[in-house]
Amino acid sequence: MTRTIASLFILVLAASSALAGEGKWTPQQVLELGPGWVREQGFEIPLEKLWNADEGGGLLANAIDIPGCSASFVSPEGLLITNHHCIVDILVEHATPEANLVRDGYLARTRADELKATAYPIRVPSAFHDVTTAVWEAVPEGADDEERFRAVEAKGKALVAECEARPSTHCTFATFDGGLLFTLTEFRELDDARLVYAPPEAVGSYGGEIDNWMWPRHSGDFGLLRVYDDAGEPYRPEYWFPVSTDGVREGDTVAVLGYPGRTYRSWLANEMAERAERYFPTRQQLYEEWIGILQEEGARSLDVQIAVADDLRTLENRRKNAAGQIAGLRRGRILEKQRVAEERVKAWAAGNPGGRAALDAHAELVRLNQQRLATWDRDFLLDEAQRGAWGLRWPLQIARRATEGVKPDAEREPGYMERDLPLLREKLARDQKRYAEPADRRLFRSWVEHVLALPAHQRVAPVDALFAGANAAALERRVEELYEGTRVFDLEDRRAMFEETPDQLRARHDPLLDLSFALDAERLALKKRRDARQGAVLRLRPAWRRAVIGEAGHPVAPDGNRTLRVTVGRVADYSPRDAVVMLPQTTLGGMIAKHTGEEPFDAPERIREAWEEKRFGPWIDVALGDVPVNYLSNCDTTGGNSGSPSIDSRGRLVGVNFDRVWENVANDFGYNPEIARNVTADVRYLLWLLDEVEEADALLEELGVVAE
Repeated sequence: MTRTIASLFILVLAASSALAGEGKWTPQQVLELGPGWVREQGFEIPLEKLWNADEGGGLLANAIDIPGCSASFVSPEGLLITNHHCIVDILVEHATPEANLVRDGYLARTRADELKATAYPIRVPSAFHDVTTAVWEAVPEGADDEERFRAVEAKGKALVAECEARPSTHCTFATFDGGLLFTLTEFRELDDARLVYAPPEAVGSYGGEIDNWMWPRHSGDFGLLRVYDDAGEPYRPEYWFPVSTDGVREGDTVAVLGYPGRTYRSWLANEMAERAERYFPTRQQLYEEWIGILQEEGARSLDVQIAVADDLRTLENRRKNAAGQIAGLRRGRILEKQRVAEERVKAWAAGNPGGRAALDAHAELVRLNQQRLATWDRDFLLDEAQRGAWGLRWPLQIARRATEGVKPDAEREPGYMERDLPLLREKLARDQKRYAEPADRRLFRSWVEHVLALPAHQRVAPVDALFAGANAAALERRVEELYEGTRVFDLEDRRAMFEETPDQLRARHDPLLDLSFALDAERLALKKRRDARQGAVLRLRPAWRRAVIGEAGHPVAPDGNRTLRVTVGRVADYSPRDAVVMLPQTTLGGMIAKHTGEEPFDAPERIREAWEEKRFGPWIDVALGDVPVNYLSNCDTTGGNSGSPSIDSRGRLVGVNFDRVWENVANDFGYNPEIARNVTADVRYLLWLLDEVEEADALLEELGVVAE
């Protein structure tokens, strides 16, 4: 029987009020912590309503995993809410120069008008398992570091394969604190998601890169999908969040549920320094170059502009994130604080039985980090080959798919197992619309130029063989020859290549495939080194983390790793600098005040007209005297939390998380309660748009709200 989740809401914070706000808590931790702090946080429902393992249900079942983001159901008819920026891929897929959905948005007036998304799985969690004992029992006694990694990887694959033997089931294996905990999460996987509503880009991304990571924000960063079951009928979720029309105000308790990406708080200061001093500065510079290329080529052609829209937004977001991480690490003196914390843990370990293991682990982790810096620049560019030009991305994927495809399935690299191939095949077609040759050639050449600039001890032989010594004109000609001589960019040829063996692919004598096989050999050698290092981390990190938790004396939430987490906080202002206080809510009037008539502050005419006529409807916040747009809270979020539901103390959806403030970007390395603020799109702004701008009465009715 389908049930609303309003009466099923609870959150457990931690064993200390000092932990309020901080912590991306796992379902296991939440269930282990007692119900005492529930009332203090404003929640009244018993703990077992959050997740009941015996019944296999609860609130957490409505934290939905979607590609790169999080989401939640908001109706019993499979209506799903997430961020606008999480569905740009779908807009690109269906956009044309005549119907530019990226720019203009989309509203399906009927269910027949909903647009099906390709390669967009929807995963609904159904069970969580602690598999730590089983994993460590699978590691042979006396295993070296690489053997340890292989054993853990093999056991994870076996657990996933056993779990996925059930129909329509997707399972994920995850490592916490370097091996202190391993989990297996079961999901029901649904592969039919259809676009229902996306606001125009001038709403969904209002303020663009100027406002990205900033406050105040005025972005309608939300979108609606509908999920269908295997029979082609709207999926009927067991749980969904009712939409609140009451909204939030300063001091209200809210919670964010979702799938945060990677964070680094468990890292040592030396490891953090690699991010601060090498990774983020290098990434920022490279992406600035690539952004400039895409912008220049997009300005020349609307077709190119549409094709590169999603990649451009991704690069812009990552570039600005890198800049924010650098500034935040410096401003918050996070490395210095981490070193102080490590000395405190080392002193604690020195005075406790068994503490020697933690001290030895710390010393070896420092040594391992120094070791990997020797080829850092080369390794970075080998990684980035998969994030720039499709002329590298596609043939590298085809080469790796062929190499892995001749192995038994259980021995293949994760991402290229039989379970992964249907989605990869779908992406082959979907990504065709993201390819624009003029821009792609320039991205390819940019990557090659950076590789050619590497110092002598870090050279990449396949690139040298093709391009070393070439002047600018010769380099351009050689790139042109590669692009003209390949069949990789033809969709049907690429589909055929995806199914071929390495020998069949080499027999094609395709220049891009030949280059990619040579590059992939370099990448596989890099992976082998990294696997051995990860095996060492599995040996060392748990010992260090036990000491960290022991010294802390209270529960410590593990780093984000794309597994389900719960974080709770309150709507709150903050002070980014002396004499400045940022209020926690923004309004439609603030959006209009920013309007210049030029991107990225070009508010759509229909919105400006509705505001000027004061057509606020029932969506006005009386205290603000306006329609609310965004709000701040001190929930502990990061990338991957995009699209996460923000819920009030009664379990109702009040917003959709989409960002953090600039001062909080380095939150990935350390939580600072003074500036730890996440940014949420107020659901009342969505309701106002559907009512006063779109006149989408059917959607409002489905959401259970009544417009006046």
